Amino acid sequence: MPDPTDTPPEPSPPRVSWRDAAGEHVAHWVSPGASPPRRIGVADDRTRAAEAFARVRRGEALVYAGDYQNARQLLAAMARRIAPRAPRAADPAGLFRAERETVRLEHEILGRLLVPLGEGWTVGLRRAPDVRVACEEALGAPPGGDAVLPLRDLLGIVGAHEWRRRGLPIPALGGDRIHPHYGVYAPIRGEYVDLVAAAAREWPVAGKRALDVGTGTGVLAIVLARAGARVTATDLEPRAVACARENVDRLGVADRVEVVRADLFPPAAVAELVVSNPPWVPAAAHGPLDRAVYDPGGAFLERLVLGIPERLAPGGEAWLVLSDLAERLGLREPDHVERLTARAGLAIAAMREARPTHPRARDASDPLHEARSREVTRLFRLMLVK
Repeated sequence: MPDPTDTPPEPSPPRVSWRDAAGEHVAHWVSPGASPPRRIGVADDRTRAAEAFARVRRGEALVYAGDYQNARQLLAAMARRIAPRAPRAADPAGLFRAERETVRLEHEILGRLLVPLGEGWTVGLRRAPDVRVACEEALGAPPGGDAVLPLRDLLGIVGAHEWRRRGLPIPALGGDRIHPHYGVYAPIRGEYVDLVAAAAREWPVAGKRALDVGTGTGVLAIVLARAGARVTATDLEPRAVACARENVDRLGVADRVEVVRADLFPPAAVAELVVSNPPWVPAAAHGPLDRAVYDPGGAFLERLVLGIPERLAPGGEAWLVLSDLAERLGLREPDHVERLTARAGLAIAAMREARPTHPRARDASDPLHEARSREVTRLFRLMLVK
């Protein structure tokens, strides 16, 4: 029987049209993260970056006709023309907002350089790579007929295919690999995984019913299952649900982990342990992957924490794993987590910390280096106030 938590089949993709010297063209719009453009023109190997950039700034999308490698060079040249906006004050929050504005412009403007796709996800440009398998993984079955996709999306799809093919070794899993899917955040920041693995050794979970909320690739659910818990892992994103199920099967814990699609908690679920590594920066997301990091207004974190008490069985506990980068950037009050957990009727029974190990924490050229280098990820052990 089909899983009732799964989404219904996706509707047919919208269509877009444009005209060139050969006449009128109509194609499916298959970008997973952007709305169809209203105006579409044509660019080719003769198009200069200054001209292309000016046209896309005015809201015109450009379907490329010519050589694939030239299209990539044009995209890179356009990217160099997006000048970061200088913050009004050199404070951490101002620097962060300037960085996010640059990301927003890149997402919006660079997403307007498009590539044509033919039957079976073939790229209609000279010297184009074979992307059929990568597109099938990310976009599903071809829509039947021609399609167009932002070149930036296509490059992300090809990169994600390589991540999925090779996998990412996880030290907390003895080096076993997690295979992230397109649009699902890869566990490259290993400190949160290590914190949960260490907590499961310190506060044994064997035999407990556990909820892993916002499971993503399923890595925390697998850590808990290997420690002896019976886990229900949830995610609202269908891509994440499919990714987690594949990793759970691949690593042999499908008998101890059920992955379901749910907005935070499954209906009426109660557990002895609730675990979550929610998005940790209260700011707007630009694209699907951003939603694993950015939580507009802190809404996800608030709903999660306030919803934990009714999901805990008597004597149960929750492990909330959260970076303090938002506090260091001045985006959240230093005692926000403490006040939020108290508001939910939860007490912090213990806390464990880990320093960052990801490359950005060591990049001195990053305008946010000072905050990132001092960032601490914390695991809060929460229990109901008696």
